[in-house]
Amino acid sequence: MSLVLGGLFALFLLLGLPVAIVIGAATMTALNLSGMPLMVVPQQMFAGINSFALVAVPMFVLAGDVMAQGEISKRLVAFADSLFGFIKGGLSIVSVLAGMFFAAISGSGAATTAAVGASLVPELKRKGYDPASAASLIAAAGTIGVVIPPSVPMIIYAVIAQESVRALFLNGFIPGVAMGVGLIGVALIQGHRRAYPRGTALNLRTIGRSFLSASWGLMAPVIILGGIFSGVFTPSEAAVVAVNYAILVSLFVYRDMTLKQLYHIMVRAGVTTAVIMFVIAASSVLSWTLSSWQVPNQVAQSALSLSSNTYVLLLLVMAVILLAGVFLETASALIILTPMLLPLAAQLGIGTVHFGIIIVVGLAIGMVTPPVAINLFVASTTAGLPIERITRAVLPYLAVLVLVYLLIAFVPLLF
Repeated sequence: MSLVLGGLFALFLLLGLPVAIVIGAATMTALNLSGMPLMVVPQQMFAGINSFALVAVPMFVLAGDVMAQGEISKRLVAFADSLFGFIKGGLSIVSVLAGMFFAAISGSGAATTAAVGASLVPELKRKGYDPASAASLIAAAGTIGVVIPPSVPMIIYAVIAQESVRALFLNGFIPGVAMGVGLIGVALIQGHRRAYPRGTALNLRTIGRSFLSASWGLMAPVIILGGIFSGVFTPSEAAVVAVNYAILVSLFVYRDMTLKQLYHIMVRAGVTTAVIMFVIAASSVLSWTLSSWQVPNQVAQSALSLSSNTYVLLLLVMAVILLAGVFLETASALIILTPMLLPLAAQLGIGTVHFGIIIVVGLAIGMVTPPVAINLFVASTTAGLPIERITRAVLPYLAVLVLVYLLIAFVPLLF
């Protein structure tokens, strides 16, 4: 029946149905054909989303949207520019750093891409940077949004793998920074080759002013992550704190948002959350079905029969993750792949936390890997460029992200 399920999944996906519908319809049809009572479907859908840890998902989505729409993201960009704008091609560095700053607030790759792109793309164009390359760099930097904590995919993985969200967050910093350093390296090489101009001159007074201006935004990750790691509040409670902090700063400190705008942002965040939760619920039924049919164990045994070399098998696992990230939405890919690959990872001697970082980073890279690359589409819309131009320009950044991915998987001591 697993072959029938796979065939139905591929068929519905090719018909262009939404991913959540594809997963749910394929699973229900296969269960019905196998004689399983369909009462199990709503039971498993509810069980899949009945987790306190998942309260953090809508809260971090809302916090990211509030900060992306207001002055917080713009002031973070201005602070990064005051530090590194004087370097040739410095705005490229600013793009990556702004992505890393915002990643420590939003937990979303698309939100990071949208916030940084809206602030920087017009300035990059004005300074003579190649628009396609600049937009693709911002999209690539957006992948860091789901690696540096807080991270929505890490929360979802922690729920499935029954692992500590705090442990995953703690181990997400260095991989996220490594991705940022790799992107900065490529950006600097391109800046010298293309003779990009220098930006804002280095000035301590300007740095001080921009730091004070951005201090409310810079305090957000300190409060959120500091509270989590110090044990003051849980990740779910931290997400609620993040929302309240973002709203208070936007309404009463920067005063750049009205209650009407806040209402529209909350509605949009609610829609986004509903989509994510629908995907999680549908994927939970699929995950339960695969587990009932012993598919994860079969996958592990089949993979182990291909080779006894740990490195070859790990490369195979990573290839599967990258391929899934290309075609599937991150939440659904996590829920499908984690139960299937976790037993194999355990047999390869990979810890649950390390595997969580591997799968999250791999799926993050899928956000900028055509044809289904959400960050590229967001950057294309922000920059007003056809997706084909951005797709070609992202290849050097994609290559360095894959290199960092290999280091994360094969040299865990560095991370």
